[in-house]
Amino acid sequence: MAPTRIVHNADAIAWLRAQGKLVGASVITSLPDVSELPRLGLDGWRRWFEAAAALVMACTVDEGVAIFFQSDIQHGGFWIDKGALVSRAAERSGMSCLFHKIVCRKPPGTSSFGRASYAHMLGFARGQARGHRRARVDVLPDGGFLPGPKSMGAKACADACLFVKSETTTRTVVDPFCGWGTVLAVANALGLDAVGVDIAPRMCRRARKLQIEL
Repeated sequence: MAPTRIVHNADAIAWLRAQGKLVGASVITSLPDVSELPRLGLDGWRRWFEAAAALVMACTVDEGVAIFFQSDIQHGGFWIDKGALVSRAAERSGMSCLFHKIVCRKPPGTSSFGRASYAHMLGFARGQARGHRRARVDVLPDGGFLPGPKSMGAKACADACLFVKSETTTRTVVDPFCGWGTVLAVANALGLDAVGVDIAPRMCRRARKLQIEL
């Protein structure tokens, strides 16, 4: 049977609260940065970001994992470490870090301005660690094809989805901030069902149609 894909046009926070525990699913997502929520201001966005990450983790079942893909940004001349924000949310949620990888969004050595040329990919779970006896790659030198400028690369998505497939019993991937739908398309390509949520109707249409071959 072909894997399924469902994309909801909804506010992610309200949708997650309504769903509660995401039974049978793991989460792979990228939370929006301050430029995408300008009405909150920097301090308001920080609070929102940590609360949103904590909610994602609260909805993650014990047999699943929550994986975040976050690129650091500059604001007012200073860097904001989104990996640290996610880690603080994990501490509040009683989850432990399974892995912390660096994904190169551009070739190493490339100069950047405003948005880092790398991203953090952090995986969290409750209880016993998964795959802790296996050697794993800590740096992905190429994040892969980007459907949009802020998208998660296809190779990075594949790395995350393969972890879900090999180290958990969950067979559905949920991305509550799905954007272009890269996570959903890669999950389907690897035989996993996928559920996405996005507040923008245009992005939902894109996320329903995107196909990626690995």
